Parts: sequence; C-alpha cells; structure tokens
Amino acid sequence: MLILIELLDIIGMKGVVYMEIEKKYLVSYIPDSLQKYRKKEISQSYINIDPAIRVRKSDEFYTLTVKGSGKIAREEFELELNKEQYETLLKKSETSSIVKTRYEIPIYGGLIAELDIYHGDLENLQTVEVEFDTLEQADSFIPPEWFADEISSDIRYSNTYLALYGLPNPKFL
Repeated sequence: MLILIELLDIIGMKGVVYMEIEKKYLVSYIPDSLQKYRKKEISQSYINIDPAIRVRKSDEFYTLTVKGSGKIAREEFELELNKEQYETLLKKSETSSIVKTRYEIPIYGGLIAELDIYHGDLENLQTVEVEFDTLEQADSFIPPEWFADEISSDIRYSNTYLALYGLPNPKFL
C-alpha cells in the first residue's frame, strides 16, 4: 500500500490511510422509524479482488478504496474521486455492483450502527456494521438486541464475496 501512496503523491493526488476496526452482524429485526436516521444510497464494485480495490458511489460522493488484509482490523487507503474518474474506473470492474441503502443509527457509547439493506440480487440481505477506535473497544462490544449472528470473520458475507458470488447458500450456513 505504501507504493500506491507514493505513486499518488508523485502525481499530486492525496488519499487517506487509516486502520479500520469493525464488526459485522446479520440483523434480527430492523429498528422502528428508520426514516428518522441519516441514510445513504450506495453502489459499489471491485476493480480488483486481491488486494480488494473498491469504487463506490455514496449519494453524490465518489471514492476509491484499497483494503488491506484482515477481518476485524485492517488498513485502508481511501481516495476521493470525481464522477468522471468513478465512471472510468467502474468500467474496469471485475464484479457485479452491490447496491444498498445504509442507515446510520446511533447506539450506546457514542457508536454508530451502519445498517445496510441490500437491493437487486442481494435483496433479502440485511447486515449491520459498527466501527471502533480500538481493538479493545471491539472486543468488549455487546451488540444491541436487534443484531443477530456476528459474521465479521465469515468470508461469505464480505462485500467482495457478495459481489462475486451473491448471497450465501442457506443450505451451507
């Protein structure tokens, strides 16, 4: 990832590198009154799988993200794109697009639950992610009752897997 950052710096583009620490869960039920929470319409595809390089449109904001390895904690590099850059990169996609509505729901401790309701081929899937400042905070997290099974380490629910293969087969869950 360091080489990518150096190359972008040479051509005058600046991105952000950070450590993402998050847990992902299935959803037992959707909280009441979703309309009162902030939401985003997201469409994303992968132009590379290993390493995962994602292009995303979130409302009218466009990004390219390079994801490091790891399940709960991993390094990410994010670069803001304009619409033209996004559309050019999207043509190089190796996967189907994932389309989802993301609701940002405040939960205890100042944390935000990002509830994703998927559309299209992933229509019946609902997941929720929570980002943390530290691994200790992630380890001590007690999910709200509307969260179901933790799937942070289940590759079948990673967005790259979903974009490549679709919904996991319920026979093998």
